Amino acid sequence: MSATGKADGGKTLSLLWDRTRMQGDMPGFAKAITAILSAMRGEDDVEFNMTRTVLSDPVLTQKVLRLANSGMYSAFGQHVNTVSKAVLVLGTDAIGHLALGLKLVEEMTTTSPNSGIAHIEMEKAVLAGMVAQQVAESAASVHAEEAVVCSMLHTLGRMMITYYMPERWAQMQQQAGEGREDDAALDILGLSLEEIGSAAAAHWGLPKNLVSGMRNVGPFEEGQEVTSADWIAGLSTMAAQCADSLWNDDEAGAQEVKRITASYSAMLGVDPEQMDAAIEKAKAVAAADLTIAPLSKPAERRAKALAKTRQRAEGIKILQSGVNDMRDMAATAMPGQMVSIALETIYQGLEFSRAVAFVRNRREGTYAARMSFGDGVRERLGEMTFSDAYEPNVFHAALNSDRVIFIENARDPKFAAKLPSWWRDTLSEARSFVVLPLLANSQPAGFLYGDWDESFPPIQLSQNEFTLLNDIRSLVVKTIERRHQLEAVSNKVA
Repeated sequence: MSATGKADGGKTLSLLWDRTRMQGDMPGFAKAITAILSAMRGEDDVEFNMTRTVLSDPVLTQKVLRLANSGMYSAFGQHVNTVSKAVLVLGTDAIGHLALGLKLVEEMTTTSPNSGIAHIEMEKAVLAGMVAQQVAESAASVHAEEAVVCSMLHTLGRMMITYYMPERWAQMQQQAGEGREDDAALDILGLSLEEIGSAAAAHWGLPKNLVSGMRNVGPFEEGQEVTSADWIAGLSTMAAQCADSLWNDDEAGAQEVKRITASYSAMLGVDPEQMDAAIEKAKAVAAADLTIAPLSKPAERRAKALAKTRQRAEGIKILQSGVNDMRDMAATAMPGQMVSIALETIYQGLEFSRAVAFVRNRREGTYAARMSFGDGVRERLGEMTFSDAYEPNVFHAALNSDRVIFIENARDPKFAAKLPSWWRDTLSEARSFVVLPLLANSQPAGFLYGDWDESFPPIQLSQNEFTLLNDIRSLVVKTIERRHQLEAVSNKVA
């Protein structure tokens, strides 16, 4: 403490930098900053450099493509499928800002404690970014991405102190009370939390426009001039305040959010009704993406995840049991019997909405559905017939490749050309499906099909499930090949 009883801000920052170095100075973030700023500043091939930087990180690649295809950029009128095009659509500055904010929060979150104040502050920062994203989209602002990043960084001072200097945070709470920590910051730290955040951003070499956008601003009086820098800082201030009030998902917080958004409405150029709609969208995104915020109902989500895990575990047991039954019968069962057991096993084990077995008729040159499980399928079996002559669709591709095919999103417009007309006429309710080709002596004999409709949550098959599916089709194929051998011997005798 100084002679006045207040802490020395310079000493606080020195201690903060020492602690960040002791804990690795977030090396991943430091390295990312260097690459991103270099890509933003490069004079030659700047778009290529940014593209290469983005592609080095799968998470960032996904975020950039999602942003480029968002409603904010719908004026471009078509899907953006490559990072190179996204860089041209969004601009290197916008992507650089997005990357910096994402990298900071990602790095701090992955190294933060599993519980505690620091983790809460980091998730609030992410929530602020979600609020800013939706409000900026409503405002159709050209500064949207910059404002989103500034919103995530707005409480950087809080994140830094709770993460690196938790004992000082405890002193601030003890002196001023929970939620009023900034009132004690000058006494305990010698600097406000806003000043700590700005100093950290400058220390890491973040662009000056981002540091400016992190400051507390507004709301301005009606008629007061709002510069682009003020607009960005105003949105980041409002977003951070809203995130704090939204966090607990209670009525008091909801009323406070309405007061905050109404007070900033004129300054940001977004009417109150649009503000309310934007907040609701942000809450929906937060409920899906956050992990510890009461808004995201973590206990309920954990319970669902555990139930789903148990459900998948039970399904694997069913698949394994079916494999064991098929092995026991392999020496004596007829192909039709094995197909029946296999179809029932995958239908129950993977909880398919529908499962269908298709058999090849060589004489007629067709594949035709022969047996099925699931509501409404039996009545349509007669329509599920198609030629065995090769066509460039997913079913012939599966039969040619002799491997299990899993289609996660059958409704993707880019995938439509690979779906034959008979499937669109009979099975198009499916969102995802699996094809198990059955090749005996390297010749297609048929295939097993199973799908999930919208009533089933999105799914990814595990390696264990793929292994069991391959075991099932292998056992069916061996039975078919054994039958062919017996028929060949019988024909020779005759």
